[in-house]
Amino acid sequence: MHKVTLMPGDGIGPEVASAAQQVVAASGAKIEWLTVEIGLGAIEKTGTALPPAVFASLKKTKVGLKGPTTTPVGRGHASANVALRKALTLYANLRPVKNLPGVKSRFEDVDLVIVRENTEDVYSGIEHTVAPGVVECSKIITWEACTRVAKFAFEYATRMGRKRVTAVHKANIMKLSDGLFLAACRKIAKKYPKIQHDDVIVDALCMKLVMTPEKFDILLCENLYGDIVSDLCAGLVGGLGMVPGANIGTKAAVFETVHGSAPDIAGKGLANPTAMILTAEMLLRHLGEHKAADKLRRGVEAVLKSGKCVTPDIGGKATTTQMAEAIVKTM
Repeated sequence: MHKVTLMPGDGIGPEVASAAQQVVAASGAKIEWLTVEIGLGAIEKTGTALPPAVFASLKKTKVGLKGPTTTPVGRGHASANVALRKALTLYANLRPVKNLPGVKSRFEDVDLVIVRENTEDVYSGIEHTVAPGVVECSKIITWEACTRVAKFAFEYATRMGRKRVTAVHKANIMKLSDGLFLAACRKIAKKYPKIQHDDVIVDALCMKLVMTPEKFDILLCENLYGDIVSDLCAGLVGGLGMVPGANIGTKAAVFETVHGSAPDIAGKGLANPTAMILTAEMLLRHLGEHKAADKLRRGVEAVLKSGKCVTPDIGGKATTTQMAEAIVKTM
């Protein structure tokens, strides 16, 4: 029996989290869910988006499944997502992006992985007003964090049989910060001679991704670039509702979707649960439950391929719950 911290989040979070729980139960994996509140609901009850109960539970379980949380734009509380990653040193954000059967896309054969540094860059949140109308934001890049996430990317490539790691940067302009990242990636690459290594300027990458995404394998990114590139890549395979994600550290791992809380459709049963269910697949593999993960994956792909019981965003009329039930029935 695996104990897993469940953080449903807010917006559509509780809906897709419930769908994932239902499908995981049908997979045969034995999971005991320890549910804690995070995000807007936690703020209302405790005054903070990340109450102590979250950390207490994760300290016990070492692994969590998290739904999306709402982060106000330009005001209000800081991102619970970013704070959680920093507090637990979940330094590597892993986001696999792959075409799924039955899901319309302009591209075929997309099968790439974004590895995103998760703890620093401009997401450090160090900013202040220099003078009225002038704001300064600090971009923090350290050798330790760069080498750590680069090693993670190359180890992942080796373990998963991947062939190439591409470092994403803007070192032609930010010669010190992105230059440091690039130097760290190149140094680590020398230790993995069987894995091809190259690099690409981030704006050039974006152009290439919307032309020939099938040419890329693993994209190794700093925090900000990784965030943007992840969303762009999700658009290549049908949208944010199709892409799972994980945050990996040395002492804990939290699995969460790429998409946000979508408060405009919360409670309407319109949310696509695919990303959350595939995130649960990543969780199962992390726990060593590979047979259950394979079963879950086959169920998701079968339902998507049939197109008979999918949510409106991918051309169907099913509710979140109905799609989850269809996956369970198929499994």
